[in-house]
Amino acid sequence: MLRPFPHSGCPMRPALLAIALSLAVATPALAQDTAKPKYRSAKEIIDAAPASAWRDLDPANTLYMELPAGRVVIELAPGFAPEHVANIKTMAKGGFWDGLAIYRSQDNFVVQFGDAEGEEAGKAKPYPAGTKTHLPAEFTRDAKSARFDKLPDRDGYAPEVGFIDGMPAARDPKAGKAWMAHCYGMLGAGRNNAPDSSIGAELYVVTGQSPRGLDRQLSAVGRVVKGMEFLSVIPRGPEPMGFYEKPEQRAPIVSIKLASDVPEAQRTPLQLLRTDSQAFIDATEARRNRVDGFYTIPVGHIDLCNVPLPVRAPPAK
Repeated sequence: MLRPFPHSGCPMRPALLAIALSLAVATPALAQDTAKPKYRSAKEIIDAAPASAWRDLDPANTLYMELPAGRVVIELAPGFAPEHVANIKTMAKGGFWDGLAIYRSQDNFVVQFGDAEGEEAGKAKPYPAGTKTHLPAEFTRDAKSARFDKLPDRDGYAPEVGFIDGMPAARDPKAGKAWMAHCYGMLGAGRNNAPDSSIGAELYVVTGQSPRGLDRQLSAVGRVVKGMEFLSVIPRGPEPMGFYEKPEQRAPIVSIKLASDVPEAQRTPLQLLRTDSQAFIDATEARRNRVDGFYTIPVGHIDLCNVPLPVRAPPAK
């Protein structure tokens, strides 16, 4: 006579008993097969990214801003502001910013640089030959003219956000427009009240909480990819806007040059992770749903300006 199956409360036929035993034996293997893959951190994913996931920084679209403390490397964005970028290149080739200064540092906002005496008659530094003295406002671009690597999360400032040409960007599909976002490190062209009053001579870098309300209000011309530590520590100017009251308070600029005009041996070779690469997509997802020994609750959301673009020195050949 068969004994009851433990806790079953009823006898079991031999055939059913054999099936139950086979399932019991198979359960550990089944659990192993359906186990979730081990969480990989964004750093682990980036470190394992193949060479094809990286792109070289183009010297023809890179500025070297030399400060007494070190070099700031800036990638220009001709796809967003082609006329401004062309003017900036002309001014850099002509040494316009050499010997000028950072004359504004507003807490949790921006540093601004150029000719602090530019609006005073007889004191303004002449523009280099070929500089255009009037440019159109370049606040947006045609959304259909470039690949858009879209983030999955909602944004309070735009219908869609993601990356265009590696730059943090927003897009309005209905209007057919895209624009660069005011994230930390973004480089923009200062202007007066008139939308077309900028020529790229006075520039600013975002050093505080991303002022996204400025999106589509100014021409975004690039972003810092290395050396933000030299800009973020510049002493703050007085309220309300951080403009220094005395010339000696300004932070001097040694020079601003195009990387292509610097001897190759003196350049800073850099590679940036492609935003259309699987490594970038996976690393962003790892940040959206981070779970490790410290992070116990997956957020399931990430803000555009909280997605850093990985930068590295090219590996030795």
